[in-house]
Amino acid sequence: MSADLVRTLEGRPPILMTPETVAGIFILEDYRAGSHGYEGLRQALAMAPGEVTTEVKTSGLRGRGGAGFPAGVKWGFVPTRSERPVYLVCNADEGEPGTFKDRWLLRHTPHQLIEGILIAAWAIGSHRAFIYLRGEFRNEERRLQACLAEARASGLLGRDILGSGWDCEITPFRGAGAYICGEETALLNSLEGKRGYPRVRPPFPANVGLYGAPTVINNVETLCNLPAILRRGGAWYAGYGTRQSTGTRLFSISGRIARPGVYEVELGQPWSVLIEDLAGGPGRGRPLKAVYPGGTSTPLLTAAEVAGATMDFESCMGLKTFLGSGGTVVLDEGDDMVEVVLNVARFYAHESCGQCTPCREGCRWMVQILEGIAAGTGRESDIDLLADITRHISGHTICAFGDAAAGPVASAVRKFREEFEARLVGGPAAAAAGRTA
Repeated sequence: MSADLVRTLEGRPPILMTPETVAGIFILEDYRAGSHGYEGLRQALAMAPGEVTTEVKTSGLRGRGGAGFPAGVKWGFVPTRSERPVYLVCNADEGEPGTFKDRWLLRHTPHQLIEGILIAAWAIGSHRAFIYLRGEFRNEERRLQACLAEARASGLLGRDILGSGWDCEITPFRGAGAYICGEETALLNSLEGKRGYPRVRPPFPANVGLYGAPTVINNVETLCNLPAILRRGGAWYAGYGTRQSTGTRLFSISGRIARPGVYEVELGQPWSVLIEDLAGGPGRGRPLKAVYPGGTSTPLLTAAEVAGATMDFESCMGLKTFLGSGGTVVLDEGDDMVEVVLNVARFYAHESCGQCTPCREGCRWMVQILEGIAAGTGRESDIDLLADITRHISGHTICAFGDAAAGPVASAVRKFREEFEARLVGGPAAAAAGRTA
């Protein structure tokens, strides 16, 4: 990544990897030699757990899994004196369509994740951590197991880590490929061997989580930031990005783009840095039409909105969308929005766990209406009904899945309504007549 696009310190961005690091770092010897491997853990073990949490709070690091909640603040919710064990769970169930940056990390720098997990576990007083892997991540699990064995043989994992007297074990667990288990409480239920249903909150996992004990759930990328933060300090990390969106983050960009892949970008940069400068712009020579900024669960942005926005949490919220999981999906003027939205809606209808009626019935209903519009048998009232269904799903479910399913449909209908009208029985003329009737 060129220095004129993203500020660097000593020639290296805050996180260790860049898109050019194709070979990756997955052997302990290489990780130690080329990336100051486990020096962040040494620094953490020389500090009190509360001091580590304070350093992470100073960094302003926000969760990279979708919600963007400050990591240090999340850790602070865990009771300091608990009669039950405290657990740390790494959420590696990356199932968001368009998102593959966590898989990239698991493939290319698993030791960085292991180190980050150990730092977080020390900070919250945990002796047992789990990595919940997406069911399809078989190769990543094998590589992770090999690296865990390396770490254990080198005194970096297990008993008396680095001579500190502190014990900690990490256990990978591969799910069965259910998208809903990326939701943290559904993940906990799955990890316990139960059906992957999200839980009603409160109580929150920080107090009643895995096996009813205090639990912190952090995303892969969130944890991978910790070694650099502990080595360099929270203030150093906070020097990147914006005041409320500090540091850098990984974006996995795909769709109608010339150079799809994973790119690390300093937060607060214009979207053109990612879409045009790094990923080469729309790959079919057609103008940009729309973008899912943080995965297909986030409301669409039009080309005009993207042109005036920056890559940070606040800018996205101002446009009524989210930075989400960083899975940017690009659409160009050759894409039919009805077909795009139908494809997305089918995914969410299939993946709904069915626990909440608005989501279970609403997702299937949206697909049925969209199929009718796509087939040319829809009517003007169907478009308004579609928008009404999204309003009755959003905010009426136990977890955020309902919002994730409804938001992309609602934004597409609102911003590209003319494309839906063009597919109705009688086309635009019928739609116009329906509005004036």
